[in-house]
Amino acid sequence: MLVRDLISQTKTSSDPSYCVRVTADDGALGDQWLRTFQDNEKTIPTILTTSQKLSTGVDARNVRNIVLMRPIGTMVEFKQIIGRGTRLFDGKDYFTIYDFVKAYEHFNDPEWDGEPLDPVPTKERSKARTQGEFEDGASPEGEPPPEKPKKIIIKLADGKGRTIQHMMATTFWSPDGKPISAAQFVERLFGELPQFFKNEDELRRIWSRPDTRKALLTNLTEKGFSGEQLVQISRMINAEKSDLFDVLGYIAFASTPITRSERVEARKSDILSRYDEKLQAFLDFVLAQYVKEGVGELDQEKLASLLQLKYQSVADATDQLGGVPIIKDTFIGFQRYLYEKPGSTRGPER
Repeated sequence: MLVRDLISQTKTSSDPSYCVRVTADDGALGDQWLRTFQDNEKTIPTILTTSQKLSTGVDARNVRNIVLMRPIGTMVEFKQIIGRGTRLFDGKDYFTIYDFVKAYEHFNDPEWDGEPLDPVPTKERSKARTQGEFEDGASPEGEPPPEKPKKIIIKLADGKGRTIQHMMATTFWSPDGKPISAAQFVERLFGELPQFFKNEDELRRIWSRPDTRKALLTNLTEKGFSGEQLVQISRMINAEKSDLFDVLGYIAFASTPITRSERVEARKSDILSRYDEKLQAFLDFVLAQYVKEGVGELDQEKLASLLQLKYQSVADATDQLGGVPIIKDTFIGFQRYLYEKPGSTRGPER
């Protein structure tokens, strides 16, 4: 907080949110600032002060400066923090590290990047003809065109294969800080998941409540499987528009992922039929946010900001919807219907 206040005293911007604090203690407001910071279309907030919030699980591609003001104890954490600056973005050719704690010494550790490789010699391209003028897509040197990204199938212990994109520019890390392939990461995840749920029904029960879902994601992060890494896996299995529930189901049980839009389309009618007209309008809004942004919109910490976004204030929302207990029960309760197996039915709520 001291750093934020000092920056606010010396900043030239007139916007009060130019620099904000984002820590675990800041709750829903901090999470909202973090999401806004990740939106590359927005310039405010410009600076975040944080303790460990940006060390993992955050994909902010336009980070240009990283300021280190506390010691970094492990190579894993150092790589994660530096990784926040290595994200690619249009017009971003480099990023700058301001190091006040000699964290740069981690760069000298052999675990950082191993021994340097010799440069690969390249041939100068012919300027006389363009790529399109060569037959069969051959290069000027008569070589075949660059290989397109391929899919590989990982055979896991259950005897079933999992298909992922092979040539993805993504690096994963083992618990001891060593780089591993996407295939190795998936194999590790597959081996660890049975300690969290035994079958798809148990995963569905856990995922259909905000509190148990959050606990599962926290436990997975502690095991080395952060939310950001699961999102990366979703891209590799062509499930970027799916719920992380589908990603876990695919890795654990080879279940076919569906998109968030498909889930809502299949369950929306049944969900809304259980509530009165005013609650239906609210849930319709929540479902639209879920489709657009992802499962994070269903966290309990998001409820207040969702109410403010739709009704301008929590007070106005409670006046229209019938009070905080009803709103909270509805927000938590509808999620079990959202994640029910296709064909499942229950009686109406209200």
